[in-house]
Amino acid sequence: MQLEEFRLVVASNIIKLRSDAGMTQAELGAALNYSDKSISKWERGEGLPDAFVLKSIAELFDVPVDYIVSSHDAWESPEEKKRREMPVYSASMIIATGDFAVMTAAVTAFVILWLVGLFEWRILLIGVSVMLLVHLVLDCVFLKARHLQYLCSAFIVSLLAVAYFFMWQTRPWPLFLIAAPAIGIVFLACNIKKVPERLKKHKKKTE
Repeated sequence: MQLEEFRLVVASNIIKLRSDAGMTQAELGAALNYSDKSISKWERGEGLPDAFVLKSIAELFDVPVDYIVSSHDAWESPEEKKRREMPVYSASMIIATGDFAVMTAAVTAFVILWLVGLFEWRILLIGVSVMLLVHLVLDCVFLKARHLQYLCSAFIVSLLAVAYFFMWQTRPWPLFLIAAPAIGIVFLACNIKKVPERLKKHKKKTE
């Protein structure tokens, strides 16, 4: 690498680090005890900071000195590189694993009770409700509540089904009348949107 090319590499890296940190040349200069003219000179590739200053810049931006003196494709910062190299997990597989884990526990409990002489199939209904609740929580965590209104609605219906079949001898079918208004509330609540500030100001002006 030629000296001129090396100066440009260092200059571009300093500009990138300073810009990402939201610092001006004057602020960077104050942090290094140098004038903004010196920073401008380095960023134009007309000069090079000495080894001590390079070390100070590296410590200031929490990067290795090697990063400042090396070229990088597409202005990739250390943070961007770290994010790129981090493993990406499949949200769908995590949610599916949670669903299967809950239902496996429910089926296991059902089989154990069956083996000891208790045929309690309603435990599977409880398993479905718990599975929907787990799915709901994981959907909020990993998918930013993408299916929130549908999952909440299904969870409400599952709870009513559990209540119905645990009291089925009294035929408590009116329980399901609760489903319609409850699901309506869920859909309305999930579609509440915050009014942008600029629209509020516009509305005030027109009033």
